[in-house]
Amino acid sequence: MLNRHWRSVSLFLFYLVLLSSAIAKTSRNLDSGPDFPCKPPNFNSYPFCKTSLPIRQRALSLISLLSLPEKLGQLSNTASAVPRLGIPPYEWWSESLHGIADNGPGVSFNGSVSSATSFPQVIVSAASFNRTLWFEIGSSVAVEGRAMYNVGQAGLTFWAPNINVFRDPRWGRGQETPGEDPLVVSEYGVEFVRGFQEGSKAKVLRRRFGDDDDDHDHDDVDDKLMLSACCKHFTAYDLEKWGNSTRYNFNAVVTEQDMEDTYQPPFRGCIQDGKASCLMCSYNAVDGVPACARGDLLQKARAEWGFNGYITSDCDAVATIFEYQRYTKTPEEAVADALNAGVDINCGTYMLRNTHSAIELGKVREDQIDEALLHLFSVQLRLGLFDGDPRKGQFAKLGLDDICDPSHRKLALEAAKQGIVLLKNDMDLLPLNKNDVSSLAIIGPMANNVSNIGGGYTGKPCEPKTLFHGLLEFVRKTSYAAGCPDVSCDSGTGFAEALSIAKEADIVVVVAGLDLSQETEDLDRVSLALPGRQQDLVSRVASVSKKPVILVLTGGGPTDVSFAKTEPRIGSILWIGYPGETGGQALAEIIFGDHNPGGRLPITWYPESFTEVPMTDMNMRADPPRGYPGRTYRFYTGPQVYPFGHGLSYTKFSYKIISAPISLILSELFSQPSRKKLLQHREEQLKFLRLDEVSVSSCESLRFEVRVAVTNTGEMDGSDVLMLFWTMPAVFAGVPRKQLIGFDRVLVRSHGVTESVFVVEPCKHLTVANGAGKRVIAIGAHVLVLGELEFALSVEF
Repeated sequence: MLNRHWRSVSLFLFYLVLLSSAIAKTSRNLDSGPDFPCKPPNFNSYPFCKTSLPIRQRALSLISLLSLPEKLGQLSNTASAVPRLGIPPYEWWSESLHGIADNGPGVSFNGSVSSATSFPQVIVSAASFNRTLWFEIGSSVAVEGRAMYNVGQAGLTFWAPNINVFRDPRWGRGQETPGEDPLVVSEYGVEFVRGFQEGSKAKVLRRRFGDDDDDHDHDDVDDKLMLSACCKHFTAYDLEKWGNSTRYNFNAVVTEQDMEDTYQPPFRGCIQDGKASCLMCSYNAVDGVPACARGDLLQKARAEWGFNGYITSDCDAVATIFEYQRYTKTPEEAVADALNAGVDINCGTYMLRNTHSAIELGKVREDQIDEALLHLFSVQLRLGLFDGDPRKGQFAKLGLDDICDPSHRKLALEAAKQGIVLLKNDMDLLPLNKNDVSSLAIIGPMANNVSNIGGGYTGKPCEPKTLFHGLLEFVRKTSYAAGCPDVSCDSGTGFAEALSIAKEADIVVVVAGLDLSQETEDLDRVSLALPGRQQDLVSRVASVSKKPVILVLTGGGPTDVSFAKTEPRIGSILWIGYPGETGGQALAEIIFGDHNPGGRLPITWYPESFTEVPMTDMNMRADPPRGYPGRTYRFYTGPQVYPFGHGLSYTKFSYKIISAPISLILSELFSQPSRKKLLQHREEQLKFLRLDEVSVSSCESLRFEVRVAVTNTGEMDGSDVLMLFWTMPAVFAGVPRKQLIGFDRVLVRSHGVTESVFVVEPCKHLTVANGAGKRVIAIGAHVLVLGELEFALSVEF
């Protein structure tokens, strides 16, 4: 027993030395470029360095050369070096949610790169409902990430995007997500991942610079990655701290029905269609089992969804299995459960410290470690990490000039402009004519604050501009007063100054809402009202201003601004969220009409009364007997401040359906014997068909198009977001009130007409999960809805 104790201590000290060495090497500035494996002349002759071999063969060769301690040293996000093979340490944890950020140790702004383009927070970009924009953001962030890697200030594996559904308006990290609709969240994830891992810019670079290695195995070429993206947090994660529940100990009790049609679709899409190379399991438990120990869910991603990549835990999520959730009796069992479930790497040191003893106790086998390393090394190989000097590789010419590139900042500005939502515009107060405005006042603690304008996971922006300075570009006589000492607004000591400048100005802009002191990682809200005395500030300023004021709302989560919605002294309301480094310019261009707003809310805005609903209740469907109103526009039955999809324009649009089918015949999905057998086993009238009764190939035969004409009937060019909703017969409990099945953003010139086409796949878009979590398509009268247009679609057997 004593010898075993000292053996464990010595191994721990060995890992500690390796970890300290790795941290020291990965944290230093390497302006000359990153350290890399397979350096000539001593370390480039190993089989894993031969680019002509298939990736799997190279990975297996590398694994075969490692000792057990060397293997275990790879199980932390800060992977240890293997000096005898010429392999330097590697940091897996870099962040890129809406621009390269230094929240993780893999990114540093302490060298020749001191900043990177900060795009709007995800919730704002999502409000554009523009797939092309999402793809280009992912691609641009990837270019800057790869450039930063080339100068030794970033890794190649980034832990973004966050594709959890924004289920509860109080969630502090909802701002990081694309909103509450599973289709929108899924589509955002697909586009961002595609752009990030192998986007248009990567292909342009290949054509421009060529591929310096002609010996790549052809089967692997299409599997190469520019950078690695990670879909997180798997799954049913959307609570930080509410009451006694925290993300570390919360058990999300989820019905099979909600799991199938709300929580899982974004991850399935991110993997199947986006081809993400990383999946991150979350802290919380799902139905009593920690998410990082849910082998059924993690293996489903590989076996059914075709996941080809590595699975990482959220940081210390393996530790929470034992330390917080007490799901296991020992740390070794926690490590074993995670590895058995399919987790390949632990963010943190828990696996590093406990896996060897787990092996000694017989709870983990070495071949399980090998399987994890196969996934890890395969991704590194796909990234070209073992292809030699990256300064001579495919993306070698990316460097300092590609970071904070003017085209990226222009894209960030476009994203902010497209994502800002005009919620109210009484009497067409906006846009303003700058020639008619001689003086302007902007009031609010966020009005001249640049530090929190990007939201969570913001790095070091290139050229941030405050809202105040953005307006100053249009009206030189612009004055500013904070009104409140900070966003919490617990004091009215600044009210007098705010009221004073409001009385003198021609136009008054009041900035209210949230910042990261109110909502962020590890911090949920308890109220949906404006913080502190903000409402009092808005109302008092509105009462003294010469004209109705313009209210600008910041923050990712919705706020109950019912008072402003109905107050005639508040003429216009704009939601800007966290608009990023170009937010000041974007807001000014919209207020003065250089850009016509077209954003739509990606989340329902609830009244303060919604806070009576327990945040821990994961049910999406309403339950009237117990007074539960449901969640999101799909199921919520209570009052709203603003609905999902709401957003105004400075012009007007009208729609016309050019063509759409009036019926679908489902019997075409089955052979004649199958039809007879199906009907014979139905004792009651046929109300719906289960999707697992038909093949994917036969589903494709039902695909149809809905062609739409959009007319701009106003005097100003503008973008319109077309949102195609669907309602189905109530064939069983829990049918959505309506569901988004398609969206498109189109630019329409004044008095012009633009056509758009929605491709509807019935087996995907016209289905819902039944109580057992099985996808079904209902027989009967369906309705497709576009704006105020409704048209019937009969689904028959």
